[in-house]
Amino acid sequence: MSAQTPLLRLENLRASAGDAEILKGVDLEVHKGEIHALMGPNGSGKSTLANVLMGHPSYKVTGGSITYKGEDITRAAPDYRARLGMFLAFQYPEEIPGVSVTQFLRQALSNRSGVDHTVIELRLKVMEAMNTLGMHGSFADRYLNEGFSGGERKRNEVLQLAVLEPELAIMDETDSGLDIDALRTVAGGVNKLTGPERGFLIITHYQRLLDYVTPNKVHIFLNGQVHLSGGAELAARLEDEGYDVYREEAATT
Repeated sequence: MSAQTPLLRLENLRASAGDAEILKGVDLEVHKGEIHALMGPNGSGKSTLANVLMGHPSYKVTGGSITYKGEDITRAAPDYRARLGMFLAFQYPEEIPGVSVTQFLRQALSNRSGVDHTVIELRLKVMEAMNTLGMHGSFADRYLNEGFSGGERKRNEVLQLAVLEPELAIMDETDSGLDIDALRTVAGGVNKLTGPERGFLIITHYQRLLDYVTPNKVHIFLNGQVHLSGGAELAARLEDEGYDVYREEAATT
């Protein structure tokens, strides 16, 4: 992949769930080292886009393409996309009783890297990531998301990101339901994990996460399409103006 090749390129991407078309021609490029924020109201198709990018079987791509590191992955299986270095932080992470955070991460990292890490190797890596993120070590021995608060679930998603080291991190409303302390913790983790070899696509309703994470580009997503793109100042405008003015613009174009 050359320096000019986007990490992720979407061209006229269209997708449906059942008979309903949700994505209606999405064009987007994310390069390594960039943070993109995708902002839109409920029902605009943001979470559908995240799931389609990871190959969720409930959605059918009906047109266009998804290119990752120069490779067309439009029809690729979810596990293949993950091995290539794509990662999705869920809006509502599931709990898995009986499986500890460390056990889960060991299996996930083995699948991602093709290397069967020992328990000790993985535990050292997890503890190093926890120290970086300011998380207590006891977190590693708890069952995955069982009894976790909303903030703990989101911190766990950032921990997975730190351990798996993907090249593209898609964060689907990671700020949803967080109090201010949890929001700062999650944002701090994202900032520590940014770098020239990783791209972020942060999907959110509101600007509040972007008070702590500064995006290179902001996209307003309406009716299954990118309606408008700009710099970080676009998020501040959106916070002041709301979505209605952009809905009106979209209706006339």
